[in-house]
Amino acid sequence: MTTETAFKQEMLRKEALRYHEQGRRGKLEVVATKPFLTQHDLSLAYTPGVAAPCLAIHEDPSAVRRFTAKGNLVAVVTNGTAVLGLGDIGPMAGKPVMEGKAILFKRFADVDVFDIELDTQDPDEIIRTVQILSPTFGGINLEDIKAPECFYIEEKLKETLDIPVFHDDQHGTAIISGAALINALELVGKRIEDIKVVFSGAGAAGIACANFYIALGVRPENVFMTDSKGVLWKGRGDEGRNPYKDRFYRDTPARTLEDVLKGVDAFCGVSIKDLLTPDMVRSMAERPIIFAMANPDPEITYPDARAARPDAIVATGRSDYPNQVNNVLGFPFIFRGALDVEATTINEEMKMAAAHALARLAKEDVPEEVKRAYGTPSLSFGPDYIIPKPFDPRVLVWVSAAVAEAAMATGVARRPVEIEAYREQLLGKVDWSRELMRKIFIAARKDPRRIVFPEGNDPKIIWAAAEAMREGIARPILLTRDREAVLAMFEEQRHDPTGIDIIVPRQYPQRQEFVDAYHRLRQRKGVTHMSAENDMRNHFYFGAMMVQQGHADGMVAGITVNYPEVLRPALRICGTRPGGKLVAGMYLIQYQNQMYVLSDCAVNITPTAEDLAEIAIMTADQVQRMQFEPRIAMLSFSNFGSVRVPETEKVAQAVEMVNCQRPDLMCDGPIQADTALDMELLHEHFPFTRLAKRPNVLIFPNLDSANISMKLLRKLSTAQNIGPIIVGLDKPIHLVTRDTELNNIVNITAIACVDAQERNHRGA
Repeated sequence: MTTETAFKQEMLRKEALRYHEQGRRGKLEVVATKPFLTQHDLSLAYTPGVAAPCLAIHEDPSAVRRFTAKGNLVAVVTNGTAVLGLGDIGPMAGKPVMEGKAILFKRFADVDVFDIELDTQDPDEIIRTVQILSPTFGGINLEDIKAPECFYIEEKLKETLDIPVFHDDQHGTAIISGAALINALELVGKRIEDIKVVFSGAGAAGIACANFYIALGVRPENVFMTDSKGVLWKGRGDEGRNPYKDRFYRDTPARTLEDVLKGVDAFCGVSIKDLLTPDMVRSMAERPIIFAMANPDPEITYPDARAARPDAIVATGRSDYPNQVNNVLGFPFIFRGALDVEATTINEEMKMAAAHALARLAKEDVPEEVKRAYGTPSLSFGPDYIIPKPFDPRVLVWVSAAVAEAAMATGVARRPVEIEAYREQLLGKVDWSRELMRKIFIAARKDPRRIVFPEGNDPKIIWAAAEAMREGIARPILLTRDREAVLAMFEEQRHDPTGIDIIVPRQYPQRQEFVDAYHRLRQRKGVTHMSAENDMRNHFYFGAMMVQQGHADGMVAGITVNYPEVLRPALRICGTRPGGKLVAGMYLIQYQNQMYVLSDCAVNITPTAEDLAEIAIMTADQVQRMQFEPRIAMLSFSNFGSVRVPETEKVAQAVEMVNCQRPDLMCDGPIQADTALDMELLHEHFPFTRLAKRPNVLIFPNLDSANISMKLLRKLSTAQNIGPIIVGLDKPIHLVTRDTELNNIVNITAIACVDAQERNHRGA
């Protein structure tokens, strides 16, 4: 070990200790999921109210999943006999690993976990303990229990419990590497039934991988296994033989790993570092597949394996090399699917479904946020990308849905689901906005409208247009100066441009008509014919003119420019809505499963009372178009006239204007933000308020307060946002910001489409 390596390891050790010790010690805490602030809350959460769910469960035991956390709760159980690469370090020393497993369950699939460390090496004691604890849990994840006891424990628990039991050290590695094998074989052009595979390591993971590969189609006679004593060959006298290992003894003259590797197609290592040499790799068949998955250091490093055999496809367990075989791609999502259909077990068909789902997902286009997270601008199916990345949010949808579907098909699901609706539900976990936007997407798909994107050369816009086309929520139009360059970017990003119009404005047949129409529209505003020609060279003006002239139904823009560069042409060409005099920018914010609308956060610096009333009504109309009920709180630094100064009087006047013009809307103020959101406090101290329900539309008195509040909320909390959504224009023209995510562009596109539908219906 070099001095530099030793120094890095020591620094990592100190950092890891500090990470676990700082603040609240450990990595887990219990958080209440129900209100627990008042005496009434206490009476519902505990006595006497808690008797009601107790009796309901007594009458119908299946109701336990409705009234308790059981249906989303997994036990991670260990006795600490095989912890990572540390070996038998005992249950207490293994607890940090189990806590780590728990946060992976929560982070990747929103599954809650209690970690349980058992101070026994007696497998029957472990079995009995889990059996008597099982009423608490919806599933059992066995972890870091040594072989062969782990096989016996899992078998007995699966036989006796009616909830999923899964030993991740066995099946996790098998499923993920199985997915990698499926894709690697496709890339090297070999059939699974023809290949020979050597396994290094005859413990839980090695045996499970071998069994899984056989289930995938590898012939048993083509599977060879080695352990610390060499090849498992018939006639070898082993004291440590067991029924699980016995099936892999072969009639072969090979005695060492070096012997058995000659001419084989694939190597699967779950053993120790540096076991595989470059010479051994060179002795393998053409286009070999090498899965060196020893943890934390592989049997051979990725660079060494590729240097020895440039034609090899290589995977390891490390995140700093391509093709990381990481169990986090499996267990959170397998349990998610099993829990959601209340499966009684995790059977072989469910495991197989998970592997095939991962293999298929690796062939899909990789989202930009995943590429950015891994610092890899070009990431697509090939030798260096045969399985999805662990932080790819789509894994939840693909794997969990596949597992749930397999559970239903094999009759082990107690609560079947409609699979497409379930996929949408999972998408809501991946992207909070999916649930919020579900109604919008459904409406957009019914009649997708032509949405023009002036920044047609931007890679993120190209991706969003392709996604909108795939989702069926719009008919995108991209403006560009170089059509071939845009098509090349589609090909580079592996998107299909079919159905997407790519327009070069200077070649557009109606371009001169646009120039003339724009000149007539603005000739009394100082626009000459020459300046009209010049403005039409600007894609934001051209896009707005397409909308105005009916060549497009809406526009989405702003990812490469500042707000005014989009708003200025939109206002000059399309103007404000009939009877309106201003536009505003609203944001949809989700916080703790509640949706709020903040307005105006983008346009009007110091609105008057009349402006505030107009902003409130425009925002409410937009919220209604999105099929939500608007409930408006007009915010201030005082409550209902407690301080009477021009700033609060302005808000009070705006409230009266809204209530006079739109008595159908629930609106009140001026009110402080914290009071507005605390209904108990509000009704106790201000029983006269018109706000019968918690407000979801918050109108700020000026741009300072709105923009600062919105940005603080985004930075200092877990709040998520969609926006800005521009309201007040006569046509559906919407802004996106420079730093916006891909999903926000797609969401804004869907909103623009629904706006266009509504305007068309209103006009008809």
